[in-house]
Amino acid sequence: MKRQVRVPFLIVNPKAYIYGNESLELAKVCDALSEEYDIDIIFTAQHVDIRMIAEATKNIVLTAQHMDGIVAGRGMGHILPEGVKAAGAQAVVLNHAEHALKLDELDRAMKRANELDLFTIVCCDSPEAAKAVATLGPDMMICEPTSGIGTGSISSDDYIHATNDAVKSVSKDILILQAAGVSTGDDVYKVVMEGAHGSGGTSGILNAPDRKAKIVEMLDALKRAEKDLGIK
Repeated sequence: MKRQVRVPFLIVNPKAYIYGNESLELAKVCDALSEEYDIDIIFTAQHVDIRMIAEATKNIVLTAQHMDGIVAGRGMGHILPEGVKAAGAQAVVLNHAEHALKLDELDRAMKRANELDLFTIVCCDSPEAAKAVATLGPDMMICEPTSGIGTGSISSDDYIHATNDAVKSVSKDILILQAAGVSTGDDVYKVVMEGAHGSGGTSGILNAPDRKAKIVEMLDALKRAEKDLGIK
């Protein structure tokens, strides 16, 4: 059965900033905080670290940072979906700006993910792209302008509203994550109050003097938004 993600949620996306034991320790921090706050935390990991993290955690939504739409057999150097699933991943990010896919590649990868009950998190850049990707039926979409990634400046209200509306015009069942430039709890609170279902980040967390404290700051913001929106 496919793992579901509760609203609001947080993503901790280390990309290639960390690996091995450092990634494992951060995943354990997220695992404990997810239980403490009763909030789902999506944690992305390097493929080689997925099994190690899966064996040491129980609460995080453990997520592969990419996979390819291939089947077992030929495909030297590509990421086999069955391998991702067997290692312990419950979800996969596809089409990130740093690993963009052609539409046919994305479609194949999403179909393979669905065959294996992997939760699909698909990235898009513009409102037009958001609408197009939404028609493919992802479980969640990360809406972020490529120019805003890692800048520390969150997307404009106009962008947030336009991409949210584009996705919702296709399906109200797709979860929406707005995270470009998000680096503070206030940023997280703002984008959720503007209509996103969740937020989080990479550099805002990984470059913080105290990563755990930064994650706690963002979780506190989600709890505040949760209360103000009457979600629980």
